[in-house]
Amino acid sequence: MSAESPVVDIPGGSFVVATSGFADGPAQPLVRYLNEHGASQVTAVAHPLVSEGPAEHRIQYFVDGQLDNERRCRRPNLPPFTFALDPISPVFLPRSDAWFGFNCLVTAQGLARRRLHRTRRVVHWNVDFVPNRFGPNSAMTKTYEWLDRLCCVRADGRVELSEAARRGRSELYGFESAGCPVEVIPMGTWQNETPKTSVDNFDSPRLVFLGHLVERMGLDTLIDALHLLTQRGRVVPCDIIGGGPLLEDVRARCVAAGLAESVTVHGFVAEFADVEQILSRAAVALAPYEPSADTFSRYADPGKLKAYLGAGLPIILTDVPPNAADLRLRGGGSIVEATPQAFADEIERVLDDREQWRQRHRSALDYARLFDWETLFETSLPALGIRL
Repeated sequence: MSAESPVVDIPGGSFVVATSGFADGPAQPLVRYLNEHGASQVTAVAHPLVSEGPAEHRIQYFVDGQLDNERRCRRPNLPPFTFALDPISPVFLPRSDAWFGFNCLVTAQGLARRRLHRTRRVVHWNVDFVPNRFGPNSAMTKTYEWLDRLCCVRADGRVELSEAARRGRSELYGFESAGCPVEVIPMGTWQNETPKTSVDNFDSPRLVFLGHLVERMGLDTLIDALHLLTQRGRVVPCDIIGGGPLLEDVRARCVAAGLAESVTVHGFVAEFADVEQILSRAAVALAPYEPSADTFSRYADPGKLKAYLGAGLPIILTDVPPNAADLRLRGGGSIVEATPQAFADEIERVLDDREQWRQRHRSALDYARLFDWETLFETSLPALGIRL
């Protein structure tokens, strides 16, 4: 960490926010927060994250809170190998008072720019943590961990999405009390703007799943649970939102299970406002994470859970995310085993009790208020040297 890095004021300040992916993670709300609180210039850089998503590198230039210009750079997109192209996409970026890097590659770019006096302060904002990311003892894992540790040590501030991730990363890299200042900033919502479900949806209920369509998300459990409900004579429509390598397989499995008429597989939905509208029409949200030891979700603060809460949805999930117990105790959620029968049974229990659904709906909304983006940024950014 640079001992000379100054505190940066948001009003009148200039910022670069560099991330991977185009979903509504913490980078996009941060850009909005900076723009709405008087930043003179914000440059938002979004790199491709997965092969099936948008392939271009998108750069947006905001001046005095308004979008002034937007560029798109096209490069080969074969992750993780083409991640090395991120720091040169684009090659030139404006000077800034602070650089927010949402992975170690772009944080390292910020550290290089700080050394060249093209930025003054660098924040390493981690959006996930998992040991042995690319396989145990692999050269790619060792390289990633070397660079990530370097960023944790040399940045002016570090952010983790959960206490489990903070603890795990610190223990892995051997600096429980060293490195740069650390803040835990969980995923949030713009609570006052998020469309909400209502009791009207209980009378004609829909289920909803939001997430990247990969094995660890428990999609087999989800589809089998829906099939089991139909065998019991209970057909409950379901929306599946998200892209990923299993997208076509999910569609084919739904057809094979006789769910083509009741399940809508939306694929990747580019505008998060559209995602929120789909959530607001549902009655129950599902998160059947696979309970494997190496899953990203054991250390993460999955954004979809906060999106579910923001919509006021009762959540049925497995005991995988680090905040699962809090969701059960305070957020109207229920934890079940990762089996189709457990999910089908719990779906029926929730949909058979109108008053219980109301209570869980209110609990979800009350709990979601703790994670309003405005409050999270206002209380946490000053500890990272970024202040109003």
